[in-house]
Order: sequence, then C-alpha cells, then structure tokens
Amino acid sequence: MNQLLSSNQTLTTETSRTVCRVAQFLGGGGQGEVYKADLNGAPVALKWYFRRSATMEQRLLLEDLIARGSPDHRFLWPMELVSDPHVAGFGYVMGLRDPRHKGIVDLMKRRAEPSFRALATAGYQLADSYYQLHSSGLCYRDISFGNVFFDPKNGDVLICDNDNVAVNRQATGGVLGTPKFMAPEIVRGEASPSRDTDLYSLAVLLFYMLMVHHPLEGKRESSIKCFDLPAMNKIYGAEPLFIFDPNDDTNRPDPKYHRNALEYWPIYPQSLRNLFVRSFTEGLRDPQHGRVKETEWRAAMIHLRDLILPCANCGEENFFDPDVNYQLGNCWSCKNPLRSPFRLHIGTKTVVVLNHDTKLFAHHLDGQKSYDFSRIAAEVSLHPADPNVWGLKNLTGQKWVVTLPEGTISDVVPGRNVRLAAGTKINFGTIEGEVYL
Repeated sequence: MNQLLSSNQTLTTETSRTVCRVAQFLGGGGQGEVYKADLNGAPVALKWYFRRSATMEQRLLLEDLIARGSPDHRFLWPMELVSDPHVAGFGYVMGLRDPRHKGIVDLMKRRAEPSFRALATAGYQLADSYYQLHSSGLCYRDISFGNVFFDPKNGDVLICDNDNVAVNRQATGGVLGTPKFMAPEIVRGEASPSRDTDLYSLAVLLFYMLMVHHPLEGKRESSIKCFDLPAMNKIYGAEPLFIFDPNDDTNRPDPKYHRNALEYWPIYPQSLRNLFVRSFTEGLRDPQHGRVKETEWRAAMIHLRDLILPCANCGEENFFDPDVNYQLGNCWSCKNPLRSPFRLHIGTKTVVVLNHDTKLFAHHLDGQKSYDFSRIAAEVSLHPADPNVWGLKNLTGQKWVVTLPEGTISDVVPGRNVRLAAGTKINFGTIEGEVYL
C-alpha cells in the first residue's frame, strides 16, 4: 500500500508554524491515514486526508473545532491544521492514544476482560463526555466502536475521530454514522445526525459494552438467510424491535446465536434494564422525547458502580438489586448463593453496597450530581486486629453525628471510624444515611 506520507517527512502546523515530523504509519480509514508524529519533541497523532476528503468544507469544520477547543479532556481533539506546499491536501494533529486503551472491538472479541466496575466507569465517562460535547452545542454524528477506547483496568475513556463533530442540527452532508449505530430515522432517510441521534448511538454503544450484543439483533436477524442492504434497512431502520421489548417477544434473542444477550441481561439491576427498555421502545418511536439523556446514563452508571457485590465464594462481581425486594439470588458465575452485604442507604434514593474496598465521594454525601472522583469522602476500613470488624472512616472536613442501634449518639470527627452495624444512622451534615445488613 502506498502511504500518503513517508517516515521522517516534515510538515508544518499552520498556526504556530511548528515542524511536525512523521514517525510511523498507524492505520488508514475512509477519510485518510493516521501517523504517529513528533511535534516539537512531543508525540502526537497526525491525520492526513485523502484528496477526495480534503475539501474546503472539512477544512472550515476543523478550523471551527480548533477555535472552540475540546469540550472535555477525554476527546483527542484537533489541535492544529498541518499542511505543506509540496504535498497535496492537509491534515491535523491531535493527542496520541496511550497503548493501555483498547477498542470496544477488543471487548467484543474477548481480547480485553474488564471488570464490571471498569465497564460501569467507562459507561459513566462516555455519557459524561458526550454530555459535555452536547452542552457545547455540538453533535458527534458517528458514535460507534471505532471511535472509543478504554482502559480495561480502570475504565478510563478516550474518544477519537473528532474531526466530524459539527454544530447540532447544522451539519450538511458528510458523515451519517456507522451501520448498526445509526438511529432508525437516519437509516430511513428521514433525519440528519443531531444530538437526538447521538443519544440513540450512545445507547447502542452502552448496550454493546454491557451485553456484548446489539439491541435489535434477535430472532428476526438470525432468521434472515441473506443479510444484505434491504435486510439491514429493515432490522435497523424500517422495523426496529428491541430484543427485550416487554410488549413484543417476536424478536427475542435466539439461544443458538445470541447467548451473550441472554446471559448478561439478567445480571444487571432492574433500574439499568429499564433505561435500555426505554431507549429501544419509546426512544425508537419518539426520538425527541423518548430517548435516555446523557445525565440519566451518568447517574445509572454511578448507581451500577455502587451496587457491585463480589461473590464470597468465587470473587466474581455481581450486583445487589434494591428494586427486587432485596432478594439475593445466586452468583451468575459459580451459582452459589450470594451473601447479604452491608449497605448504606443515603437519603431516599441512593444505595451503596459496602465492600472491603468501597469508597464514598462528595456526590454520595451532599446529594448533588457533581461527580468528582478525585476527593474521597469516606472509605470502608477493616479493624487492624479483627478483619471481621468493619468501619466507615470519615475523610471529610467535618464531623458526622452517629446514632447507634441502641440509641447512643456520638460524633465521628475527620479521620475516625464508625463501626458498621445494622441500624446505625449517620448524619453527614446535609444528608443522612442508615446501615443495613
């Protein structure tokens, strides 16, 4: 394959006039090729467009994105345009993806084995990132496998290919999306990419990540002998039907082909499944009002993190589900009964399972939705002499008022612990919690 640029070739950024030296070819796509490059001693990624893609419309779009700046640090945002009088076309430089970040395709093919906590964290970061983007008046237009990378160890996310981001509802032509991720109204030719269609694509991506399957591929898809363009238009556009639609079971997963969906769906709490049901029922019928918002996905993924319950027998992560009358079933992995955990009920809505490594953050204790994981407000601690005695350490700057089950009231100052016991009530200052077992 003849590459557009060669190793050690030098180009110049258009604004700062900095020399950009090509180091290594990384890969190609529909619009151009991506290289690892050196920009004044710093490693960057350089995308160079094919001649057919190096249009004035694309240049103006990039200029606008560069002037706006990245809406969030997780986007590998265009930094500067790059060109050379002796090379046709143009390109741009952006941050270079760290090798620890893997693609969602790696998850689908089992080349990456993240924990449920890492997946929930990645889901939160994706929802938050697209919320920041949409709040800036922009839409992504092409949320899909190929544009998202995450660290399987902790869920940290990076989003690439941001050169197709456009002002919401003002994009004319260009990218419509990736097959299987495009909203049905785009597949039918009734709409152009927008924030509303981004919300559909985000829901598909999250479903893929958690269920390792597509939300519309059930018995209808497996019964098709030739999965050609008309068949795809029917499944994803003309007649979309959620595989777990509560009112229509004609597109349920086929046990022969869709085992992932059947096995993963019952693992998750009912509250999360309800959001997916809404996304792919009401969200299919009413794109403007029926789709789940990014803020709802953020809260759901935080809630998912809070409900993780490791199996005492095999150690695999399960979920405590407060919406099913607190009935604990069996571990999905080893099938042994799950043990009832300590859990903290905060206010009227928040439930946090207290494991040996659980940490609470500001959003747990102040009732706000300003998710900041850089400052720990409390953490479960084990008694140094008796690991069977658990406590909750106050890491805030103010005292807690604790009421023990027998009615004794005491203060827990910063740095001290309150012993975990069923019936213990903790006044955190602006909100109160109670320990259950």
